[in-house]
Amino acid sequence: MAENGYRVGSFEFSSRLFVGTGKYDTFEMMKECLEASETQVVTVAIRRDVLTPDGGAKAESILDHLDMQRYTILPNTAGCFTAKDAIRSARLSRELLDGLGNPGAEWVKLEVLADKKTLLPDPIGTLEATEALVKDGLDVLTYSTDDPILCKKLKDTGAISVMPLGSPIGSGQGILNPANIQLCLEYLKEGDPDYPVIVDAGVGTASDVTIAMELGADGVLLNTGIAGATNPIGMARAMAHAVEAGRLAYLAGRIPRKRYASASSPIEGILAPAT
Repeated sequence: MAENGYRVGSFEFSSRLFVGTGKYDTFEMMKECLEASETQVVTVAIRRDVLTPDGGAKAESILDHLDMQRYTILPNTAGCFTAKDAIRSARLSRELLDGLGNPGAEWVKLEVLADKKTLLPDPIGTLEATEALVKDGLDVLTYSTDDPILCKKLKDTGAISVMPLGSPIGSGQGILNPANIQLCLEYLKEGDPDYPVIVDAGVGTASDVTIAMELGADGVLLNTGIAGATNPIGMARAMAHAVEAGRLAYLAGRIPRKRYASASSPIEGILAPAT
């Protein structure tokens, strides 16, 4: 991948921050935060936020407040607890966005959740839905636990990107298990270094984004970390800087961790003082 750009399926982007559209107090606040974050991709829960229960379009929805020329819409299957529901949601999203002429019709962020308490992914349902939607011709970005074995299976099933969680959705706990994220990256990028891995969920503040990027992730997806902040617009700006700083640090290469001190100004070779 180029230093300043990367590819996810048929799409190319320079911003490595994906931002959600839920939980904002007003549509105007959402628009200002998206602009401040410098994102190019916004996620939308089409079935929940755009469609009526019978599958028709709402009179007013989030899509009415998004610049469809500026942003690529990434529809997601948020709120789906079975593979069947997620597959149906993804198909409805494709139909709607295709009718609007948005390139987001080509892909979907797949979520199949296990329960309402943890909102953790259901691994079996996630695999099942990924396989079905890949066969449907969609580019599937699959939300997953940070289990490296499951992540590899999802890639082998045909997901164009696997999105391991940093911590549970909306929890703000940050990257709970960096060792597992590193293993996921290792398994997913083995023999395929350009395979895009996007850390998703649990981000609470800018440093969480930086940590994810320093581990080698290609991007970060977040929503609550901005929308729930005391100053959402300020946090959106912070997230934009954080993703860039983390990427630069990863490319620069950190120094190794050592058990003991290592002087910045070595004393070896210094002449002994005159007597």
